Amino acid sequence: MIRIDEIWLATEPLDMRAGPESALARVVTVFGAARPHCAYLFANRRGNRMKVLVHDGLGVWLCARRLNQGKFHWAGNGHGKRVELCPEQVTALVQDLPWQRLGADGIISVV
Repeated sequence: MIRIDEIWLATEPLDMRAGPESALARVVTVFGAARPHCAYLFANRRGNRMKVLVHDGLGVWLCARRLNQGKFHWAGNGHGKRVELCPEQVTALVQDLPWQRLGADGIISVV
């Protein structure tokens, strides 16, 4: 298994044609660097596709997820260019649920 210590979400869209090098360049642009054991999440403009770049300490992994219907509940630019997520929030995001309502301990923080 790949160890992931931090999960970051970029609020600005990424072109889903981006390969590992382009996604890595975007990580460096938005986050300053690709740190080991960190995951970086990006969505397309329509919000129905997501790419995740993970730096495992040796190299990078690039994964994709596509929704057949609906779109991901993505953070807007009002949160800044990047948002740190806890594992519970990522699980909700990937399942197309409103992750913003979950706190680090599963506490509902926004109504």
